[in-house]
Amino acid sequence: MYSASDLRKNLRIMLDDDPYIVVDFQFVKPGKGQSLYRCKLRNMLTGSQMDRTFRERTFREVDTFQPAETEEKNMQFLYEEADAYHFMDNESFEQIALTEEQVGDAKNFLIENMECKVLLFRDRPIDITLPNFVDVVVTEAPPWIKGDTVSGNYKPVIVETGYKVSVPPFIEQGQKIRIDTRTGEYLTRVKE
Repeated sequence: MYSASDLRKNLRIMLDDDPYIVVDFQFVKPGKGQSLYRCKLRNMLTGSQMDRTFRERTFREVDTFQPAETEEKNMQFLYEEADAYHFMDNESFEQIALTEEQVGDAKNFLIENMECKVLLFRDRPIDITLPNFVDVVVTEAPPWIKGDTVSGNYKPVIVETGYKVSVPPFIEQGQKIRIDTRTGEYLTRVKE
């Protein structure tokens, strides 16, 4: 059981029998009266956001919340078919499918056989967490002309997942690069 003073960003709580995640959090101590906790919550099932900033809906210290009934499982990405992304539980070998909406921007970094964490709510998949870094092969890269300083220090390339990323001009087609999945930015060239 959480109290309002336990609220913080990324905390998962139950409200109205739905799991919510705290997106933004603020503690308010007015000159008179009781201290208040204002926060923005995102419904983990629908994605809709709720802003609890009105006085009658603002959380007080005496309010309590149940932890969200979520479970995180290590799974392996198998393949994409139509708009479904298929994963396999590493322990039970059970397969589940997530929609493109549930996968979100993670689809830009999913590679077959990649290990990731799938968040489940009452055995229903609702979210995915990728490793912080992924190594991908560059499939399309424009040639770099030595001395070309007009285009800047970076050029756009396309990697095996279809994601477009800016890289230094020395990166060529067929090379493997490392991308930070949290920011989507190029980190380094991977030597084989």
